[in-house]
Amino acid sequence: MTAYRNPIPTVDIIVEIGDTIVLIERKNPPHGWAIPGGFVDYGESLEDAAVREAREETSLDVELCEQLHTYSRPQRDPRHHTITTVYIARIQRGRPAAGDDAKSLDLFTFNSLPDRIAFDHRDILMDYFAYRKTGRRPPPVPCRS
Repeated sequence: MTAYRNPIPTVDIIVEIGDTIVLIERKNPPHGWAIPGGFVDYGESLEDAAVREAREETSLDVELCEQLHTYSRPQRDPRHHTITTVYIARIQRGRPAAGDDAKSLDLFTFNSLPDRIAFDHRDILMDYFAYRKTGRRPPPVPCRS
């Protein structure tokens, strides 16, 4: 019998608070600041995983407003091949506080992003800020000439 290896599904949630977004500082490797998110549990929808991960890492109950994009570059996570679906959310209830595997939490704007950002989250954030500025989402696949 052939053993198949498949990418692992994850979700990331860009939580908007006015003109700022919530980032967490990771407690575990790879260290750095990151968009709140994590692994999808078996039997769980992407949307349910996003709401759960936001609550676990930020102590916030969020409402998902829209899906930004799905990122699947095999090297995006140094631990293993993951595919993440990124959601944009707003707060329903709660006050931002680091939880679960978040060492700390802070609010950032485009001009105040930290230097050390984990995974491919800087690329994702650049896509998010461009989308907020232009209304155009990232292309579904890289254009090739």
